[in-house]
Amino acid sequence: MAEINFLCVHKGLRSLKLAPMLIQEVTRQVHLCGMFQAVYTAGVTLPTPFTEARYYHRSLNPKKLIEVGFSGLSRNMTIARAVKLYRVDEKTSLLGIRPMEAKDVAGVHKLLTQYLAKFDVAPIFSPEEVEHFFLPRRGVMNSYVVEDPLTHALTAFGSFYSLPSTILSNPKYNRLNAAYLYYCVNTRGPVSAVVSDLIVLAKQQKFDVFNCLELMDNASFLKDLKFGPGDGTLHYYLFNWAMPQIPPNKLGLVLV
Repeated sequence: MAEINFLCVHKGLRSLKLAPMLIQEVTRQVHLCGMFQAVYTAGVTLPTPFTEARYYHRSLNPKKLIEVGFSGLSRNMTIARAVKLYRVDEKTSLLGIRPMEAKDVAGVHKLLTQYLAKFDVAPIFSPEEVEHFFLPRRGVMNSYVVEDPLTHALTAFGSFYSLPSTILSNPKYNRLNAAYLYYCVNTRGPVSAVVSDLIVLAKQQKFDVFNCLELMDNASFLKDLKFGPGDGTLHYYLFNWAMPQIPPNKLGLVLV
């Protein structure tokens, strides 16, 4: 099915019913390609989402996040205490973790296919799509694999993408560097071990915050890895496909 993402209308042209016209044209072009179903997400509630997932945030640079208003200080919390609380290890812990390379495409494809098969709604990646979506691109995608030193088989995979934001009206900062968890698999332990190392790697690359949704197996590590609940909730919708309500842990789909 088609994936609909980033439908935008200029602020000065909103409330003029342009969005339905854009959707109608996208639908027409998708039909010409022989597809009649689509998946999309929205931050607002429309008729009718089949699941919803809350955003969670892990501070990497708490001082900056507080100064720009992204985070606040709770009672009895100071900036110094926040910096200590959200301290990140300097080194990764998984033996053999390294950036994904072109030679890893087949192994990553196998890991993802086996892992995503357990969810009610999930993409089925082809090897070509794994190569396109997951091979590291500077400033866009960060992907890592864990390779067994004896068999050279891939035992784990983790990825996150970069989505920076512009900071307005702040004399000190003009950019918020945010990392978003994408897909993670670990066949020899909890997925939290992979995510923990991704947090270390994101910190090394000067990201300010590490975000994730409470879908797949993500809820299992949110508390232990010091993720805090955010204000945003993402609603998932299917077009022209009847789908019963499912909990977010049965969803294996992340739209970049």
